[in-house]
Amino acid sequence: EGLQRPCFTPPGFQRDFQQADTENLSRWKWRRTSSKSFKKALSEVKGLSSYLVLWRHDIHSIEGKFGTGIQSYFSFLRFLVLLNFIIFILMFSVVILPTIMYKYGIFNSTSAYISPKNIEDVCTIYEPSGNKGLVYFFTYLKDLLSGTGFLEVTSLFYGYYSIDATWLSVKYNLPLAYLLATFIYLALSFIWIIKRSVEGFKQNLVHDADPFQSYSNKVFAGWDFCITDPSAARLKHRSLQYEIQTDLQEEKLKQKIAERTMEEKLRIYSLRIFINIIVIAILSGCFYSIYRVTAFSQENSSNINNANSQVNLLVQYLPSMVITLANFIGPLIFSFLIGFEDYTPAFEIKLTLLRCVFVRLANIGVLLFSLWSQISSCGSDKCKPCGYNYKLYPCWESDVGQEMYKLMIFDFIIIIAVALFVDFPRKLLVTHCSCKLVQWFGYREFVISDNVLEIIYGQTICWIGTFFSPFLPAIATIKYFIIFYVKKIVLIHTCKPAARPVRASSSNFFFLVVLLIGLLLAFVPLGVSIAHIPSSKACGPFRNFNTSWEVIPVTVLGFPTPLPQIVFGMASEAFAVPFFVILCIIMFCVIALAQAHKRVIEQLREQLVLRSRRSSRLARQGPPSFPWQPGRGL
Repeated sequence: EGLQRPCFTPPGFQRDFQQADTENLSRWKWRRTSSKSFKKALSEVKGLSSYLVLWRHDIHSIEGKFGTGIQSYFSFLRFLVLLNFIIFILMFSVVILPTIMYKYGIFNSTSAYISPKNIEDVCTIYEPSGNKGLVYFFTYLKDLLSGTGFLEVTSLFYGYYSIDATWLSVKYNLPLAYLLATFIYLALSFIWIIKRSVEGFKQNLVHDADPFQSYSNKVFAGWDFCITDPSAARLKHRSLQYEIQTDLQEEKLKQKIAERTMEEKLRIYSLRIFINIIVIAILSGCFYSIYRVTAFSQENSSNINNANSQVNLLVQYLPSMVITLANFIGPLIFSFLIGFEDYTPAFEIKLTLLRCVFVRLANIGVLLFSLWSQISSCGSDKCKPCGYNYKLYPCWESDVGQEMYKLMIFDFIIIIAVALFVDFPRKLLVTHCSCKLVQWFGYREFVISDNVLEIIYGQTICWIGTFFSPFLPAIATIKYFIIFYVKKIVLIHTCKPAARPVRASSSNFFFLVVLLIGLLLAFVPLGVSIAHIPSSKACGPFRNFNTSWEVIPVTVLGFPTPLPQIVFGMASEAFAVPFFVILCIIMFCVIALAQAHKRVIEQLREQLVLRSRRSSRLARQGPPSFPWQPGRGL
């Protein structure tokens, strides 16, 4: 009676249970198979998409022959090509295309033009010097190089976009779209640079945290076992060789710096102070020269007779020539002086870049400051009716765009000319001439700091000039595309590998930091132009507004009733101050959390070190011995 009865299961129920189990198993197998197939297809798509990456094979080849430091320059150049192309697509779709559709009457588009209010008629007179009738070929060449003549009345410059609003299928507010497109491409550039900088910053933290770990990763985990091509294997081998060589060179220099005596430190620090005084004097001389030359060019370019086209072109290009000369001489002097300061190769590049960036980027700022001083020169009531010097600058935005255009074109011409008339003749002399003086010069190294600064300088011009010349990103894209092949040919045929290689991770991160400095410097002139200087009343989409920024509050006032109060409330100090305080509190909390995590990581590392020491000590002592006597047991 105490035995339990066996559980009885009906045959039909057991058969249904086995069938359900089989169905669940088959469904699970199908899901697993489909998941594997999807992952495999996704990996194949990623593998195929890697072949579509721009200049993929060329950059890998450069990495194997010249190291990852120079490879980082060409990767950086590829990034700028993609960035400028996306900026051009944005400006073309938002600003250029709607204006062209209106100009040619596509889709029966119409324009809502509102005559300027409270503006004298003298301010609205703008007669571009477009070429009419029979002209000489040199005139077309001069206009192509300076942006005047027939180019001044095209969509290349700001004055072409003299539309208030168009109706295509809905109302399109061109001034608002123009200003928002400017904000979007600046924000896009900022976010993209920050994203890439964070990735490089992570690599620097990993490398600087534990040098031994960096060596072990390169030696034991640096090889890609998926490589099957012998040429690719050789390139990867050379790349790892350059990486290890760079690390060993930096460790050797750090050891040398640590062994300096007090006398050597005093001598080096005194020399560095003296060299920095020389650098400041050079920078001051460059800035003053650019300011004076720009004032001379603006005052005399319109006074020269059109018959003297050569002299007129020379006067117009005088600021660009002086800026280019300063950009050429300054880095040469800085590269020569940096050799006496006894820094590591990576820090030499960083310091040289920082010095040269003040030459190149500050030169643009001095040029714009000189232009604005001429535009807003109100002596003798020159700008009383319009708020700016309307006689000399009836459409001052187009004039600023022409200056940026000339800087971009002249910089490109100088890069091509240096490659054709300096680098290749030097290679021919070294190859075919046995003179000791020529052989002493030898093949030159590819100076990363100078080449990076060239493209950062051009990119800063593009960021500033896009507001005044919406087609400038397209010109920059074509320019950098050609420069990639020019620099590649120059590197392979006229340069030798660097005697002191540079690590790619630190180079990539610092290139982006300098590029971010250029972007932040571009915010200043654009902000002043948009919010402070009165907009031209004779051209452009903002001719009905006092400043370009005024289109924002005017548009907000046209919103339904609750929205303007909300927007203006968010822009007021009552909202901005608490919001800033909350952001500061959040930032301090994040910093405190990061510090706590850092302390925990340091404690864990100390525990690992103690455990490893304990293990090594126990291993040296051998196995434990237990006392044992016969008859007494253990």
